[in-house]
Amino acid sequence: MFDKLEFLEDKYEDITNKISDPEVINDQSLWQKLMKEHAEVEPIVMKYRDYKNTIAGIKDSKEIIQESSDEELRDLAKMELDELEDRIEGIKDELKILLLPKDPNDEKNVIVEIRAGAGGDEAALFAGNLFRMYSMYAEKRNWKTELMSANSTGVGGYKEVIFMIKGKGAYSRLKYESGVHRVQRIPDTESNGRIHTSTATVAVLPEVDDVEIEVNQNDLKIDVFRSSGNGGQSVNTTDSAVRMTHLPTGIVVSMQDEKSQLKNKEKALKILKAKLYEIELEKQNKEIAQSRKSQVGTGDRSERIRTYNYPQGRISDHRINLTIYRLDSFLDGDIDEILDALITTDQAEKMQMVE
Repeated sequence: MFDKLEFLEDKYEDITNKISDPEVINDQSLWQKLMKEHAEVEPIVMKYRDYKNTIAGIKDSKEIIQESSDEELRDLAKMELDELEDRIEGIKDELKILLLPKDPNDEKNVIVEIRAGAGGDEAALFAGNLFRMYSMYAEKRNWKTELMSANSTGVGGYKEVIFMIKGKGAYSRLKYESGVHRVQRIPDTESNGRIHTSTATVAVLPEVDDVEIEVNQNDLKIDVFRSSGNGGQSVNTTDSAVRMTHLPTGIVVSMQDEKSQLKNKEKALKILKAKLYEIELEKQNKEIAQSRKSQVGTGDRSERIRTYNYPQGRISDHRINLTIYRLDSFLDGDIDEILDALITTDQAEKMQMVE
């Protein structure tokens, strides 16, 4: 590990010198590439320098304890030695985490797709609760939310809702949310007060750049039709709605939220690319799963990951056996406690693999 850290520190110094070179600054593409590398390496190098300074401090304190005849100075050195030795293991763990291979999608925006599952109208209402929860979480982090497609019900829920969350690191925080979310509560329509169980599925897809996924136009079947609202009433007098079918995979994306056919096509293609990219990610994850079984996991929308129990006010994440009792604030977007626990567990698993 320390050989790698020395190499990265040398690399950091080299890049630091280059980005202040006038010739490099004039080559904007090279300068931007080096600035990106500099930003990626900097946190590791700063933490490594913190480690080296702490080691030097431990050495100095030990020398004072052994060599000084001043009792008060030796007592101060002992106190400092205890503090530094307490810190050093934590710094080592932080360095191990910083050196873990980065998920190339972590900094990307995400496309979130929520579908009502078992439970009829109650499942659709729960899908609406989840949409609100993620929207409020995005707002707390100063991320932007853009609704892409919605199939709402007459009772205030959603059969399906697709939206984009734009923000630095959105995928790194939300990628663990893919899977089946289960709710246990008494519906308003239930006169006997019986608890019903309903489900909704969540898929979190990284936004895909054009260079990552190329779609052959010959593989697309595009149908246009007239948009309609709830109950079939016409909301548009032109054929602006789009149904895009990817013939090789059979994936179908329909989009009618925009009045412009071109905008609907753009949105549909963005969602299609994200779905095709998800298929590639699933293939990679299956290959990884053959060598290790991840406790946390990401991307499997058939896995039941969490239960929201209204009578007890609790949320239970089944992957890490974590239960918290603050359902109201959680549904208001205060979800970091569970997200942090999932990230920590995933990092711990990866650290064991490295070690």
